[in-house]
Amino acid sequence: MTFFYKRIFPAVWFGFLTLLFLVIAIPLFFGGAQHDPPPYPLLVVPLIMIGFGYFVMKKLVFDLVDEVWEDGDSLVVKNRGQESHIALSDIKNVSYAPLINPPRVTLAARVPTIFGSQITFMPPMRFVPFTTSPIIHDLIERIDHARQGRAGSSVTPH
Repeated sequence: MTFFYKRIFPAVWFGFLTLLFLVIAIPLFFGGAQHDPPPYPLLVVPLIMIGFGYFVMKKLVFDLVDEVWEDGDSLVVKNRGQESHIALSDIKNVSYAPLINPPRVTLAARVPTIFGSQITFMPPMRFVPFTTSPIIHDLIERIDHARQGRAGSSVTPH
């Protein structure tokens, strides 16, 4: 679903609004029926919707990475043809927001990757909305165990 949210939905949203703007603007400026006064406010609505859509998508969609896979004791992150590996013990925080659309998981890494120190991705889609994902819950548990193992290995006996 990440491909749909990042690529297809924005193209449909902005394409539809651009088409709507043109359907309103072309007759208005190039000799359609004469209106008294011209419906200029109709031109503003698609422009406002384009701006609002861009703002929302920038906050919720455009920062999503394409793929995140578990690979033993690390995660493989792929975005736009680039790939990075993050050890589970190098993740300092996991934030999971299942109640927004699209649902989001944000990982805060101790060491910045090529994608930055915050990696955000969509969890696998669930058929039951508004419930937590067992896959993400398991990932959080594995990250917690990996961090405890890392913290325990750095302690020296007296």
